[in-house]
Amino acid sequence: MDWLIAVQGWLYGGMAECMRMASNLHDLPILVAVAFLFGMVHAFMPGHGKTVLVSYHIGRPGRVVEGIATGALLASTHVGMAILFVLAGIAVISRSVAVAGRAPAFETASAVSIAVIGAYLVVRSLWPSQHQHTGDGKVLAVVTGLVPCPLTTFILTYALARGKLEAGFAAVGGMLVGVMVTLVSFAVAAVVARQKVLGLLTRTEGVRRSVGRCIELVGALGVLTFGLAMLARGGMLF
Repeated sequence: MDWLIAVQGWLYGGMAECMRMASNLHDLPILVAVAFLFGMVHAFMPGHGKTVLVSYHIGRPGRVVEGIATGALLASTHVGMAILFVLAGIAVISRSVAVAGRAPAFETASAVSIAVIGAYLVVRSLWPSQHQHTGDGKVLAVVTGLVPCPLTTFILTYALARGKLEAGFAAVGGMLVGVMVTLVSFAVAAVVARQKVLGLLTRTEGVRRSVGRCIELVGALGVLTFGLAMLARGGMLF
């Protein structure tokens, strides 16, 4: 866990330093570029719903564009909730909020919603219907993203404390794109992996159908397990 603490310290310390150095509008492009890179790295850290995205897209037929949509929607909700979290005055500028930026009520609501959707996906995989519910992934992405992004919370509280709200929003915008790139990559990789595996079985329709059903069930169980694990951990993403 030492490496995780070191990376998180680098992310928060690096963003604080970039915010401190952004003294005028000419510095904003550099700030946005650095925030973009930090956002990509930040999304690779535990959390951000990558497990949910991969489990969902591994477990159901879909297109690459759907992976892009769910990844982008999850990232936007995750960062957007943190913006609301700060602007609504819920976040108090303190050491605990700046480091953690947690919102237990939102985390619990997200965990319960993920578990419920996971249970629904399990039932649907066991007793499939003729109708495809293409909105399932978008709903799952939104409820997973209800947990506010702690780095976004840190950036905005830091910006508010130093009267640099414009720079704060510029940094959050760059970071959002970075987070989005990482999450979309995971979702698209899951979609492509499923297509490749089932594509190898194109000449054996019966086997392909059976394997597809098994993969769908495993993916649904993955979403359900993730939601229950979040509840056990107090609603924290991992």
